[in-house]
Amino acid sequence: MRRALLPSVALIVALGAACGGGDRPDGSRVPGILDSAEQIAFGFRTLITDGGLLRAEIFGDTALFMNQNTRIALRGLTGDFFGATGAKEATATAERGLFDTRANTLEAWGNVVITSVDGRVLRTPMIRYDHSRNQVYSDSAFTLTEPGEREMRGVGFRADPNLNAVEVLKVQSGRGGTFTLPGS
Repeated sequence: MRRALLPSVALIVALGAACGGGDRPDGSRVPGILDSAEQIAFGFRTLITDGGLLRAEIFGDTALFMNQNTRIALRGLTGDFFGATGAKEATATAERGLFDTRANTLEAWGNVVITSVDGRVLRTPMIRYDHSRNQVYSDSAFTLTEPGEREMRGVGFRADPNLNAVEVLKVQSGRGGTFTLPGS
């Protein structure tokens, strides 16, 4: 009885391994960006400067270098933004990002959170950081929370990285105080 059962078990295990081999647990296939990476680094760090002034420091758990190191795909992204005096003004976190070394621009997506040093918090699915303008912006939905439980929800914004000057493209709701609307 044992001898007849052993080949059946071996066949079931072999078929199971053959059927599920290419997919990861989240349903995505492994090939893709990993195949096009020229280099992979762990514990990535880079600085963005403007005329010798530190503007941002970008960290990534994993960095995939592509297009002759002109594009860097990041996993586990953290970015610190600095003001004109060199003081840290805000920190951004995201699940993923793409850093363009030619233009010094950064796109971040996946639970993006920007927290200013004085307590303002902006949450959105995606942002872009433009080094030349020292500005973060997005056309995605966002929530901006300020100390004192003031909150604004909208779609699309432009702001300095420390969230002092925020221009909202479309306000959906707000509570807890006054907000200056564009053109008011």
